[in-house]
Amino acid sequence: MLTMKDIIREGHPTLTKKADPITFPVDDSIKDTLINMRAFLINSQDEKTREAYELREGVGLAAPQINQSLRMLAIHTEDEKFETHHDYLMINPKIIAHSVEETYMPGGEGCLSVDREVEGLVPRYKKVTVKTHLLDPNTKDVYETTLKLRNFPAIVFQHELDHINGIMFTSRVKPTLEGIKPIVFKPLEEPSNDNENKKEASS
Repeated sequence: MLTMKDIIREGHPTLTKKADPITFPVDDSIKDTLINMRAFLINSQDEKTREAYELREGVGLAAPQINQSLRMLAIHTEDEKFETHHDYLMINPKIIAHSVEETYMPGGEGCLSVDREVEGLVPRYKKVTVKTHLLDPNTKDVYETTLKLRNFPAIVFQHELDHINGIMFTSRVKPTLEGIKPIVFKPLEEPSNDNENKKEASS
């Protein structure tokens, strides 16, 4: 299983390199890596597993973060209303359309590859349309599709897409954002799971 030891940190050259596209048919080793990336996210979101293996909680992970300069990423999260689950293993994703309107995480963004606290806010498109190939983790089938993401899942995706383009979120941070409304999270019953005050886009 992947652990924090497998994730490279800020300053590593792979994190500032544009990743290579994946060729088809997709090799089994690529599929297995994506499935392992998804497993890391699932494990990191389970309190007992997270503590046992000293993981940091994450909702997204891009291949360059495990030192594989390939255009693939994993997302495993709920939306900001905690109504829809987003579970994607993406291969060669790209934005084909986006909104003019922007938004941001009210507490700022976090990153599994950045160990320090980063103050400030990151503007992101509120809505994105994504063309990608998806890997089904159960059957290992790969198929092309188009996804429409908005609000929190859109932020997570843009954070991960930046990684495969060699861009760290730290280069996008602004001290303040005028005229842009932040994501509003629906409170949960248990305060420990309240995403509004966390740096949720850890990826």
